Amino acid sequence: MSMTCFHFQRPAATLGRDVARTAVALMTTLGVAAMCWVIAVQQMPGMDMGAATTLGSFESFAQSWTSMMVAMMLPGAVPALLRRTHSAGVTAAALFAVSYLAVWTAVGAAVYWLYRPHGTVAAGVVVLAAGVYELTPIKGYFRLKCRDGTGSGFVFGLNCVGSSVGLMAMLVGLGIMNVPWMAAITVVVLGQKLLPAKVTIDVPLALALIGLGFAILAAPASIPGLLSATRHMPVK
Repeated sequence: MSMTCFHFQRPAATLGRDVARTAVALMTTLGVAAMCWVIAVQQMPGMDMGAATTLGSFESFAQSWTSMMVAMMLPGAVPALLRRTHSAGVTAAALFAVSYLAVWTAVGAAVYWLYRPHGTVAAGVVVLAAGVYELTPIKGYFRLKCRDGTGSGFVFGLNCVGSSVGLMAMLVGLGIMNVPWMAAITVVVLGQKLLPAKVTIDVPLALALIGLGFAILAAPASIPGLLSATRHMPVK
């Protein structure tokens, strides 16, 4: 009788541990992301100059970029982190998250060294290219891999960079320190990580981005934030 009770109790204990692990991973992930949103929003005022934004020192940019990437990219990694938590524990999930975010940090270093303040033509071309990229098989491949969330955090990060590179290029082109654009792109990135690809959603989104690119080229003053302070700041 005691042996029978023992067999019935073990699954309940295991289920309890799984629920506890899931709760810890979920609350920690979303809590860290929320905290970084607060930090990012506090850092941006005075730094956003639209397309003419300058990045300042590498140290200050690295701090801002890191908080931005945690805020923008960590929520979409929740399913992958929960799977890692169930299979290998909270510590393994934390290491997975760190290596995933390290990839985005490396992207920030590349952005810093390649970025230059630019005009509206460059911004429009970048947005057009981002819209076209949304329709390519390469985008579809990386989006699928990013949603699967398999492999190491490093591999997961590379796949998600491949999926979101066009959208992140948009952020850089429109105003790398612009909070409204950051929020809008976060919503799109999150949706694409969590939801399966659907032609009825993805194609209109790509066409909307292409339309935005043409609007920037034709009437840049109509795009909120794009020209802010560009007439008052010298381009280095």
